[in-house]
Amino acid sequence: MVSNYLVKFLEEKEVPTITKKRHTYLTYYGLEQQDTYVLKEGIVKTSIILRDGREFNISYIKGPDIISLLKDEVSQYTSAPFNVRIESETATFYRIPRVLFWDFVNQDPELKEYVNSYYRTKLTEAIFRQQLMTMNGKNGAVCAFIYQLIPIFGRKVKKGILIDFQVTNDDIAGFCGISTRNSVNRILRGLREQNVISMVYQKILILDVDYLKQFVQA
Repeated sequence: MVSNYLVKFLEEKEVPTITKKRHTYLTYYGLEQQDTYVLKEGIVKTSIILRDGREFNISYIKGPDIISLLKDEVSQYTSAPFNVRIESETATFYRIPRVLFWDFVNQDPELKEYVNSYYRTKLTEAIFRQQLMTMNGKNGAVCAFIYQLIPIFGRKVKKGILIDFQVTNDDIAGFCGISTRNSVNRILRGLREQNVISMVYQKILILDVDYLKQFVQA
């Protein structure tokens, strides 16, 4: 995998790492930063704060992956594009000055292709998420969100696919543009009554993948 190449590259360059604990923040939206972060191990959530004060979640990221959007190559400082909160017990990051990272990128064709692919992938994901929010109502948005958790946290079990990560109703609301967790409660209850999902130790067990999949198809 290309991401493994990125980790190997950073290890060879002896880039230092930092470790953060669960529910602490790596960066805050809008604050100046001079480093690029690459998630080595762990899970983080990216989000922004809307004008009305609500948190809008962007994505879960599971290492290894680049965390910081890179913006331009020459500025030593740039404002953080989003909040980054640690969701696993701990998360470990490579931390490297932005300008130095770009020097490495420009000197290594394979690393440069990884960065270009990163931009293409993130843009595609952002457009697709916006389409899902536009095409689906609240119920469909939640179904699509749960389906998108499968490649990140899904684990096959006897009765279906277990999302092996605790996702709170507040976080689901934040990802789906829903104003209250009560609305999420009602939607999840309806999905349980239809035997689309069940809950196992506060984790989502998907019983009917095809039902969810219909909300992510064009």
